[in-house]
Amino acid sequence: MDQYYGTGRRKSSVARVFLRPGTGKFTVNNKEVGEYFRRDLYLIQMGLPLQKTETTEQFDITVTVKGGGTTGQAGAITHGIARALVNFSEELRPTLRQGGFLTRDAREVERKKYGQKGARARFQFSKR
Repeated sequence: MDQYYGTGRRKSSVARVFLRPGTGKFTVNNKEVGEYFRRDLYLIQMGLPLQKTETTEQFDITVTVKGGGTTGQAGAITHGIARALVNFSEELRPTLRQGGFLTRDAREVERKKYGQKGARARFQFSKR
């Protein structure tokens, strides 16, 4: 049985994506994708690599995702799907590259500094 794998990363989330020939079934952490992600925005975002390459109904997608929140996880899944599609066919690379799906979004949360309220936020200064 053919299986194509891609690892996606975004913020502090890591997604393991498996594409198998099928009918378009999409599961995330053993749940239906619509059950796992409540917002339609995430569902649209994750489907974009498949839409751009016109492979929407060709694969059953199984995803295991850990870490971060829903936005990071959705971004990681999108990245993983794109990388798995490249493993399926190298001819899809230019299309996915042009759409920006193969580029790992390197933005991370800036750490909180000691003696401060947050990464950039300071405690209010009182002169008197």
